Amino acid sequence: MRLLLDTHTFIWALSNTKKLPLRAGSAITDPENQIFESAVSFWEIAIKVRIKRLAPIGHQASTLVEAAELMGFRPIELTPIEAAAHGDLTEDIHFDPFERMLIWQAISRDLVLVSGDAEFKKFAADCLKLLWN
Repeated sequence: MRLLLDTHTFIWALSNTKKLPLRAGSAITDPENQIFESAVSFWEIAIKVRIKRLAPIGHQASTLVEAAELMGFRPIELTPIEAAAHGDLTEDIHFDPFERMLIWQAISRDLVLVSGDAEFKKFAADCLKLLWN
């Protein structure tokens, strides 16, 4: 399976795996799966740490990419076409731009998004595939 970790999933995978449900944790640690982490999540974490909405998670923001790679996660960039086309999502129910971009990257790259955000289920009509419980 090809999985894209939502930002909170990535943070928990790095710092507190007990918060991950068994199914998500098992999928992330399964060596048969490819795990991807978006530049969008690194950006979101850096911003939230800077404005003190998120406590540092044991890694400076600049070393998070390295930590992800050490865990075998593959970083993906945000492409200009993804940035421009994410407005094609049919639902306007999730207004967090970071979350919407992760949803769009998962859809456009045919990745399964690993997230516990219940609102994401509303994007099934856009062919979003989710994994959590």
